[in-house]
Amino acid sequence: MAMLTSSSATQPPCLTCGTIKLSTLIFSDTCKYGRRVTQNFGKNDLGGNLVLNEVAIKGSYRTRRIQVLAASTVPVIQTVEKLSTYSFRTEKGGNVKVVITKLKNGKYGVNIEVSSLQLSGNDDDVVMSWGIFRSDSSSLMPLQSSDSGIFETPFVNNLSNKLSVELEFDASLAPFYVSFLLKSLLNGEIIEIGSHRKTKFCFPVGLKSGHPAPLGVSYSADGSINFALFSRNAKNVILCLFDDSSNEDPALEIDLDPYVNRSGDIWHASVGSDMNFVSYGYRCRNDAHNKSRLSPVLLDPYSKVIGENLLGEICKEPTFDWSGDIRPNLPMEKLMVYRLNVMDFTRDASSNLPDGIGGTFTGVAEKLHHFKDLGVNAILLEPVVPFDKKLGPYFPYHFFSPQNSFGPPGGSISTINSMKEMVKRLHSNGIEVLLEVVLSHTCEDASLAKIDKPSYYSDKNTLNCAHPVVQQLILDSLRHWVIEYHIDGFCFVNASSMIRGFKGENLSRPPLIEAIAFDPILSKTKIIADSFDPIHKSVKEIQFPHWKRWAEINTKFCSDTRNYLRGESLLSDLATRLCGSGDIFLHGRGPAFSFNFITTNHGFSLVDLVSFSKTTELSWNCGEEGATKNKSVLQTRLKQIRNFLFILYISLGVPVINMGDECGQSSGGKGYLKYSDRKPFNWNALKTGFATQTTRFISFLSDLKIRRSDLFQSNEFLKVENIDWYGPNLTPPDWEDPTSKFLAMSLKVDQADEADKKLLTGDVFVAFNGGDEPVTITVPAPRSDMVWVRLVDTALPYPRFFLVTGDPVVEKIPGSLTYEVTPHSCVLLESKGVDG
Repeated sequence: MAMLTSSSATQPPCLTCGTIKLSTLIFSDTCKYGRRVTQNFGKNDLGGNLVLNEVAIKGSYRTRRIQVLAASTVPVIQTVEKLSTYSFRTEKGGNVKVVITKLKNGKYGVNIEVSSLQLSGNDDDVVMSWGIFRSDSSSLMPLQSSDSGIFETPFVNNLSNKLSVELEFDASLAPFYVSFLLKSLLNGEIIEIGSHRKTKFCFPVGLKSGHPAPLGVSYSADGSINFALFSRNAKNVILCLFDDSSNEDPALEIDLDPYVNRSGDIWHASVGSDMNFVSYGYRCRNDAHNKSRLSPVLLDPYSKVIGENLLGEICKEPTFDWSGDIRPNLPMEKLMVYRLNVMDFTRDASSNLPDGIGGTFTGVAEKLHHFKDLGVNAILLEPVVPFDKKLGPYFPYHFFSPQNSFGPPGGSISTINSMKEMVKRLHSNGIEVLLEVVLSHTCEDASLAKIDKPSYYSDKNTLNCAHPVVQQLILDSLRHWVIEYHIDGFCFVNASSMIRGFKGENLSRPPLIEAIAFDPILSKTKIIADSFDPIHKSVKEIQFPHWKRWAEINTKFCSDTRNYLRGESLLSDLATRLCGSGDIFLHGRGPAFSFNFITTNHGFSLVDLVSFSKTTELSWNCGEEGATKNKSVLQTRLKQIRNFLFILYISLGVPVINMGDECGQSSGGKGYLKYSDRKPFNWNALKTGFATQTTRFISFLSDLKIRRSDLFQSNEFLKVENIDWYGPNLTPPDWEDPTSKFLAMSLKVDQADEADKKLLTGDVFVAFNGGDEPVTITVPAPRSDMVWVRLVDTALPYPRFFLVTGDPVVEKIPGSLTYEVTPHSCVLLESKGVDG
């Protein structure tokens, strides 16, 4: 049997063959591996066929002990449980099999067996040159201050006539890797034998190889914790484990082996649940020669719970009682949407919410009555995922968890639960929850850029949505929000960038857009494309591929409505928007796929729109710039605000109103504001006269849209026979005359059978005067046994400018019904039965 002298144990290059009786070995008391490690003296008696080295090591994680056994012809390790098996091929054609077991004494046993090694010399000359490492595969853990951490142990022939070595390690040392080469004498020279990849053999102890799926953290049936990370271009991946989330430095770092801990482009490992780590992250090295320990610890892109150190927490997502939750599942055409920012909605002291509630998901739920007052049945939340605090929510760095600052004190678990409570409470009141998501780019400091920038990004911080791995990340994220948070739909900001190919070209069938449209889970939610680009602060209008499932934020509705009310639009443009934007949604979709809006959170508010003239905003100041006391100007501005809301609600499509417009919130004409300069919602402003009449008008319009859903909430375009267009005096409109500012339309219900006449609803007549002069119009005669009543005239003072029951329109001249539409105003008449 081949054995080593004591000198060869401390000086590995010396290889001695033959039968030699080993003397006692004593190691020095200190050594270093990565961090400072203190080691007690270890004394080992080595004799006969058994080599025993015992060393006590103290590290940053816990005190550890290691025993090393050179195998005899008879196995000396008493196995309790086989844990893992690894197989390797050598560069010389042989095979290496490693079996890791749990022993009766609680330690780890390792059996290395070599077979079919094609050597011309004596197999008894084969020696295992090995060492152990944890955080850095190139830096072995020395057992003496003077040695290199490399040990050499001879193989012996076992009962199966194969070369074998048995090692025993104290359990407290785990997890770590054993790295080794085979050495042999050939023609008097020492040769080294590595793996078929011409690298050292490497296997983990106290650490399983793990599984490549699912990505992120998952739990096996035996309680072990699996970690999986995608990185095609990383040369080294180090799993960093923390026993305290407040610590900057990991308690343990494990340099994952690319052969054992990698399947394709997925790096993975599994550790026991008894190690009591609380959070984790990764160091990724894209340069194999760069072994700098200064590379940052990165957040796992698939982390579901984020700790105070902004890394993933090692825990299961909290269970939540969804019993009794029923998704409203509102038809698209029935939606009326209110867009808000979670923090800005209630963080102001005027919200009168307790500390820890204002500015949170719970705060949103506490203001449920406000949504009901407005008559909305869906809220659209600005992005709620973690984001760059300077740039704001449209620059995310993670996609699977809510921003912790949106929850009450108590960390990520409290935030997750509060968001779910908000969703459940809103659902119980018939209100859907939609999320804005930004999946086109990240902030520059996102971990994806350091994990694998060539795979995840196409340019700077722009995500490569044509890459299958990016598509998987996005789909997994969206499904997670639907399954775990019961989200009802998504509005995809900067959706135009999601249709680009690898070279930046627009694809006719972008795979991600198609995958979302036909996904068995996501296709059952509302999916809305928004062409606004937060990076360039502009709108990119494109013909969006929709597969008859994608809705769109209708920017043409916004621009054409603004242009008409400032006197810069053709009547045909306004008519197209009123009827559901058939130029966009006619083929295969319908008006319900049009999400109409007047203002957003990245430009002028409704008050600013009528107070400042700015070409880029398509706004008009109504006669004077900015603040004024001119009563005529103020009256025009008030009419214009009413006109905008009126057109928004009577147009076919889904109306979207923006937080703060109902109470006159203003940025002073600054338009696009930095996130830090945005003002929170002022709840005291709701007590003003302007807010009172505006909120009540919005509520009235919501009720009107529901009551006359046959005309204003149709999922199909109106038939030609159901609509007539007029200029003054019932003449045809001057469609292409840019100076013509008056348009009227008559919306006619289908004729009822004699038996159904009692169920017949009346026609509606609507007039718009965008000019500076009053227009006296002739109103078409109502059907028999019906009369016209005025429901809306935006020129009249509050509260008369809208009426629930209506005010009869009286003929001033017998046989001729006329009505004066004042400058910059809108009128709506409804025909009702003579008997009411």
